[in-house]
Amino acid sequence: MAAESAAFTPLTLPVLPLDDEVVLPGMVVPLDLSDVEVRAAVEAAQAAARSEPGKPRVLLVPRIDGTHAATGVLGTVEQVGRLADGDPGALIRGRGRVRIGAGTTGPGAALWVEGTRVDETVPEPLPGQVAELVKEYKALATAWLRKRGAWQVVDRVQAIDDVSALADNSGYSPFLTTEQKIELLETTDPVARLKLATQQLRDHLAEQDVAETIAKDVQEGVDKQQREFLLRRQLEAVRKELREINGEQDGEESDDYRARVEAADLPEKVREAALKEVDKLERSSDQSPEGSWIRTWLDTVLEMPWSERTEDAYDIQGAQAVLDAEHAGLEDVKERITEYLAVRKRRGDRGLGVVGGRRGGAVLALVGPPGVGKTSLGESVAHAMGRKFVRVALGGVRDEAEIRGHRRTYVGALPGRIVRAIKEAGSMNPVVLLDEIDKVGSDFRGDPAAALLEVLDPAQNHTFRDHYLEVELDLSDVVFLATANVLEAIPEALLDRMELVRLDGYTEDEKVVIARDHLLPRQLERAGLDADEVTVDEGALRKLAGEYTREAGVRTLERSIARLLRKVAAQHELGERELPFTVTESDLRALIGRPHHVPESAQDPAERRTAVPGVATGLAVTGAGGDVLYVEASLADPETGAAGLTLTGQLGDVMKESAQIALSFLRSHGAELELPVGDLKDRGAHIHFPAGAVPKDGPSAGVTMTTALASLLSGRLVRTDVAMTGEVSLTGRVLPIGGVKQKLLAAHRAGVTTVIIPKRNEPDLDDVPAEVLDKLDVHAVTDVRQVLELALAPATNGAEREIPVAA
Repeated sequence: MAAESAAFTPLTLPVLPLDDEVVLPGMVVPLDLSDVEVRAAVEAAQAAARSEPGKPRVLLVPRIDGTHAATGVLGTVEQVGRLADGDPGALIRGRGRVRIGAGTTGPGAALWVEGTRVDETVPEPLPGQVAELVKEYKALATAWLRKRGAWQVVDRVQAIDDVSALADNSGYSPFLTTEQKIELLETTDPVARLKLATQQLRDHLAEQDVAETIAKDVQEGVDKQQREFLLRRQLEAVRKELREINGEQDGEESDDYRARVEAADLPEKVREAALKEVDKLERSSDQSPEGSWIRTWLDTVLEMPWSERTEDAYDIQGAQAVLDAEHAGLEDVKERITEYLAVRKRRGDRGLGVVGGRRGGAVLALVGPPGVGKTSLGESVAHAMGRKFVRVALGGVRDEAEIRGHRRTYVGALPGRIVRAIKEAGSMNPVVLLDEIDKVGSDFRGDPAAALLEVLDPAQNHTFRDHYLEVELDLSDVVFLATANVLEAIPEALLDRMELVRLDGYTEDEKVVIARDHLLPRQLERAGLDADEVTVDEGALRKLAGEYTREAGVRTLERSIARLLRKVAAQHELGERELPFTVTESDLRALIGRPHHVPESAQDPAERRTAVPGVATGLAVTGAGGDVLYVEASLADPETGAAGLTLTGQLGDVMKESAQIALSFLRSHGAELELPVGDLKDRGAHIHFPAGAVPKDGPSAGVTMTTALASLLSGRLVRTDVAMTGEVSLTGRVLPIGGVKQKLLAAHRAGVTTVIIPKRNEPDLDDVPAEVLDKLDVHAVTDVRQVLELALAPATNGAEREIPVAA
């Protein structure tokens, strides 16, 4: 006990300051005696050791920024001599921690202080947690030493059993900072100090693993780049040899693009943008993905026909002859194209071809039912003008980028359809047909119809900017033709930028001419027949157009002709018919069966729909053109007690309101019209529109429903040869409607001879072909009473017919 207490008696020691360095107990370090303070401390310790037994002792104290630490290490001077570089030095071993007290005096020039040894003993045996901590530290230290290749030190660390000595062994770790070593020095509890040393070692190993992983990845990337660089150099050498073999000039790809841009006839702004991209291409590396984007963009710009234009054929009479030869009818469209060419010719003659950077481009909207030749008309317009023709199908397009193009940052970016159409045409002034513009949709990707606003606006499209090209494109000299089946489906803002031209369908005479001059020759060629082998007389063509088809266009008529010719060709191959052969009207039934659309006037009077009271013939406009529409009315049995109005046939709100108006008018004016309106109060009325699966709407069936109800109440039949159209008001006025031309063409196709229209629609008769008006007796009326006088047949022998009762 005496010896132990003596070991911890106060000590008086010379201070050996260590700048930015820490020595822990157990460490043996060489110190340079060239330093004045180190030499003074060692000499003072040697002088004191002469009067005391043992080796000279000093106090090793870390000094940070001129400030000494509160804890030092007792060190013994083991040896004084020369260091490896020849300078004088001393070898000092750390013995234990000393808590520094007050300063004192002593021999020599060194600073002397009083200190007290720190108790660092750990009770034996070691607790389980401490033993596990010792085991973990030795494992971590061994792993770190093996990575550094210090195999001779591993055994020495494994041999240390003292907890304090094991923790202080971290003083040799070069990765610890001075602050971390001071923290170890000032932690007097050996177990806490070992935990701290273990954590520091664990953190360092984790950082080392991350650094090694990063270094490995970097090295792999560098190796890959070096390998790719080498392969590309080899590829360039191979290409160079191939160019020399083929006699081609050697040159860099960027130089080639620069030469192509400078040689191309580009607008000034486009040239500047292209040269900027060439500069980027020269600066970018071969591995950069931007290089491929720039090359694709440059190829697209260089392929555009910036300076290519076709000269318009200003032979107005020749253009009109081309239109007449390729299309029968369609006089409105032909007149509009002829007017456009005449104006262009006069502007060019007077030097007004370009005004304000814009040319006189045209935007026409061809609206009409299917099969009337809207799409084929575009080719005829281009042919008449001597321009290139390109068709852009817009049906089902839902992405705005399809019109304006994608940004170049997207993978697989392309210019819009307008730019692609011009590139395909190879001219800056083609005829572009925007087909099925009413079928354009919109979703989360944008509204393509909105993107078309700038394209089709003559005041804006001379500076059209595609998202992909990002240079201005002049579309003012492009003739845009848009086709649509339904006018209401075109957005109003888009329709406002176009000139509307309606194609309401063909008359029967026009269909015969089209079939004879266009459809029959084309189908003869497709059937493998010559014109002198099979001929179809005009009577057969007229019957095909009138009874085998009922449409505004000629598609079904062409299919019927194709079917007829296929049948003749098959019979000839089977040996059943000799050629040449002339198809007459009487041969149609044997070849393609019975007619499908027999006119109402040609049927037996007892089988006609209007053979009973309460059935009237109306006229309507559908997406396929004009059509006849039959309206049926009946009254319920009074015993059922079902009053009110029942409507069937998938009617829209406007048509339902027209039925209510017709019923209200008859109730309020029944006495004036000599109708038994009492039946309308006690019995429910039912109005039905056949073809119930087809939705119907619109106000133009008002007079038809009124006539059907009046016929039902009066028992008078509606004349078979009469069809009518018009909106009715509560006072009995007949109001104007739309689609008069299509409705009259439909009445003509159906065999109707008398048509009733509103008085205010009389100017629309100017659009109806003269041959149709000659065969129709058109009555323009202002009041529903006039309609009833014209449509209702006189009562038979003055006796009323039995009123139909609904089951």
